[in-house]
Amino acid sequence: MTVKPAQSDLLYTEEEEALRSAVRSLLADRCDAAGVLARTESEHPHDRDLWKALAEGMGLAGLLVPETHGGQGATHREAAVVLEELGRAVAPVPFLTSAVIATETLLACPGEEAADLLAALASGRTVGGLAVPFANAPGPVRTPVRYSGGALRGEVAGVADAAVADILLVPTAEGLFAVDTGRDGVTVTPQTSLDRTRPLAAVTFDGAPARRLAARAGTPVRTGLRAGAGLLASEQLGIAEWCLAETVRHTKERHQFNRPVGSFQALKHRLAKLWLDVVNTRAVARHAADALATGSDEPNLAAALAQAHASPVAVRAAEEALQLHGGIGMTWEHPVHLYLKRAKADSIGLGTAGQHKEALAELVALPSP
Repeated sequence: MTVKPAQSDLLYTEEEEALRSAVRSLLADRCDAAGVLARTESEHPHDRDLWKALAEGMGLAGLLVPETHGGQGATHREAAVVLEELGRAVAPVPFLTSAVIATETLLACPGEEAADLLAALASGRTVGGLAVPFANAPGPVRTPVRYSGGALRGEVAGVADAAVADILLVPTAEGLFAVDTGRDGVTVTPQTSLDRTRPLAAVTFDGAPARRLAARAGTPVRTGLRAGAGLLASEQLGIAEWCLAETVRHTKERHQFNRPVGSFQALKHRLAKLWLDVVNTRAVARHAADALATGSDEPNLAAALAQAHASPVAVRAAEEALQLHGGIGMTWEHPVHLYLKRAKADSIGLGTAGQHKEALAELVALPSP
């Protein structure tokens, strides 16, 4: 007898809306646009105090971690709600990289070593990261890092949030390993990043002592990257929603020829089209989160579909916001450029829309033209 998965439910539950309200309230108090902008201009773009409030104070670092390992035992649906709000605030915290990607990777690893690391990440006092380029799409990972004699050697560039990671999960041909970034033999070098709210770094391993988590890295890494790609769509949804709402507000208040510029037919059409795109993005993002959480649909297909649609919509929403704000949108003081940079960086993070379209076509056996 074959048991069919539950039908997908894209609506938000009362608990999810309560979680959204709590996260949005905290971000309104602790993550204003001026503060984020100031951090991007400093040597320490990550907001450690905000991460402590989210991870330790609210327990969000352990959302996907089972209660038996000290986590909240929640699902990808709740994590998606959190990412929507973090996207709306372009919050400079490692939630996606630590609480989603690294956590999902560890959940796919057997053994007590992975369980101990899960408990550490769930506490929020330890930040984890997956040592692969942020641009890597879900699938095979080719890494130059090698394990020999109990230590790792090699370099990985473009690792997101590596500067604040305490533990890095490093895939190699010999398996998946955990490395403490504070140990000798590990060097993290910041790289120039378009999106300073999620900075990239090159990580060099020169005889770094490592602990084996899995004999084969393929499955755990693919699991982590798939969850990251599927839930990244929720962050992109938050970006697009903020851009749309802020642009509508501005066009209502900005006057030309004694009337609001938003009353001009051409702008109405552009904003209406953007609203439809955002609504569709919410549908595919919720579908991906629900598929990852409940298996209501093939998770690989749902994640690819979500990224194929959400990436270009977030970029276009930010571009429209920048343009329709006129001269003020071009200034450094207005936060819209933070959203455009995050949207652009996300559009190549965890695979481009084109890569996900190719994966989608392969999953549904659609022949290439």
